[in-house]
Amino acid sequence: MPRTATKSNRVPRKKLHVKKGDLVRVMRGRDRGVEGRIIEVDTKRGRVYVEGANRVKRHTKVVQPQGRQSKSGGIVTQEAPIDASNVALLVEVDGKKVPTRVGYERREVEKRRADGSTYIGYRSVRIARKTGEEI
Repeated sequence: MPRTATKSNRVPRKKLHVKKGDLVRVMRGRDRGVEGRIIEVDTKRGRVYVEGANRVKRHTKVVQPQGRQSKSGGIVTQEAPIDASNVALLVEVDGKKVPTRVGYERREVEKRRADGSTYIGYRSVRIARKTGEEI
């Protein structure tokens, strides 16, 4: 019988400083200096997939086609995950891309209720520490 998620057996998800689509630079490892966009984020393991970084070759087996789908075998090159602590977010300063740390700030915004009335609320935004601007 499958176990249900309780507080004791739940896998904690890590809050990461980068999101899918962010432009990052790899700071550590074999691919140090490579810049690319984040393709996928794995919050359970605290890892990210960066476009063009940590490329590995996978040997895939030929699968018999069933219906319309068919998959050919061979050697496929794809990105492998990198620990999120080894990448830095890039922001543009004077036309150059520079790595920055990420901060968070609560900003005041005007929100609208279902009945049409408005009120002042707060939302959290990511801030580039190098420039102080919203990401």
